[in-house]
Amino acid sequence: MHRFLVALIACYITSSVMAQSPPNIVLIIADDMNWDDCGAYGHPAIRTPNIDRLAAEGMRFEHAYLTTNSCSPSRASIITGKYPHNTGAEQLHWPLPESSDTFVGRLQSAGYYTAAAGKWHMGDAVRDHFDKIYEASTAGFVLPSGKDGQPAKMIAAQPSGCEDWERACEERPKDQPFFLWLAALDPHREYNDGALDPPHTHDDVIVPPHLPDVPDVREDLRLYYDEIGRLDSYVGKVMRKLAEQGVADNTVILFISDNGRPFPRDKTSLYDGGIRTPWIVRYPDQVKAGQTTKALVSAVDIGATFLDLAGVEGSEAFSASSQSFVPVLKDSTQSHREFAFAEDHWHDYEDHARAVATQQYKLIRNDYVDLPPTPSADAGRGLTWQAMLRLYDAGELTPEQSACFTAPRAKWELYDLQRDPGELHNRFEDPAYHSVRTRLQTALTDWTKRTGDYLPSRRTPDEFDRVTGEPDHSVRVRPRPSKKEMFGTNGAY
Repeated sequence: MHRFLVALIACYITSSVMAQSPPNIVLIIADDMNWDDCGAYGHPAIRTPNIDRLAAEGMRFEHAYLTTNSCSPSRASIITGKYPHNTGAEQLHWPLPESSDTFVGRLQSAGYYTAAAGKWHMGDAVRDHFDKIYEASTAGFVLPSGKDGQPAKMIAAQPSGCEDWERACEERPKDQPFFLWLAALDPHREYNDGALDPPHTHDDVIVPPHLPDVPDVREDLRLYYDEIGRLDSYVGKVMRKLAEQGVADNTVILFISDNGRPFPRDKTSLYDGGIRTPWIVRYPDQVKAGQTTKALVSAVDIGATFLDLAGVEGSEAFSASSQSFVPVLKDSTQSHREFAFAEDHWHDYEDHARAVATQQYKLIRNDYVDLPPTPSADAGRGLTWQAMLRLYDAGELTPEQSACFTAPRAKWELYDLQRDPGELHNRFEDPAYHSVRTRLQTALTDWTKRTGDYLPSRRTPDEFDRVTGEPDHSVRVRPRPSKKEMFGTNGAY
């Protein structure tokens, strides 16, 4: 009897410890992937069986937004739990400042092993927040160039950026909870054949209405689809590795993108093609499989949520802007945010704009109405933009497809995302939407005051020609100076 009681008590203690064991956490970040360009979000042709499996075995968020439309500022916002204008790294290629507080550093201090593999793009100040970094070459996305009129080619040694993901899983200590920041280069440009075997075809392509449906655009999108397929294969490798190690059930996986697809009117815009993200959470120990939620979430919330899941003391004080969405993981019918906010800053070209969204509506405020919303320079080198330049000169683009060439543009844009998912019809002056307009403008004003947002005192020069995409070497310097080096401050300027 005594032995039985001892064994029972030991079993109870072991079970209690296991129940209290902090989860492992894996953040997977696609690079320039649109929110609905995978099977899990309804695309009928892009082959993403592993991302789809994540959704089938976890929770899919229908209304998830990033805080900005640009690669490095998005990562800076995610890791600090702050809006871009509060990070000191709101422009492309600006590094995070010294003394930046990150959720990764807090996990590390709480006993987590922390590692990053793939695209880095955050500067040197927070490298020591990770115990190990497997950094992919940036050669493929900085500024590749072709010779003798040939198209640019991907020259990175690891073109997917995911090649070290399995290695990061394998080389972690086995006696610590772990956090992995797995950041792809896929599906960032440049694009070349061979990313996926067999490749997608032109018949697989769905051309959004803001792009012209011509062969070059279909080819561009086909190559983009292939890189999403390649990314998906690495997602599957990570899932299998975690299962082999026996830790899959107690591991939280969050899959997102850093911004939308690298095409005109998508990446670097505040439309859904720029700031809406896939958002899938798999956590078998705590999250029921096959769920969807309509809760509105923001990328600024990731840090507080991970710290909450890990049971890190003081996680609620991580950032005033970061709100844990753990209640939604426990009950998919729970609401989270009333509004999601996003920012547009310099990315190759100068711009400044703000957006506020709900599940149904979005309001955009354009601050530099004199400038056209030129797409990013990498998109400008692509087949789609080159085709659009030809069609624009020939007068063969629709008004919506010509938007990237338009200046001046509207100060305010209001969209009904339910009735107009392509955001093609500005309802700002429509009397029927007056109450919606007032509500969203009030929310944006309140957020501006609460977070200390501001309009810069001077503009940052373009680094490329807005039509040809040719670099201006009188302005373009690498590595790019930090915000403090350029403006003398990490705050308002």
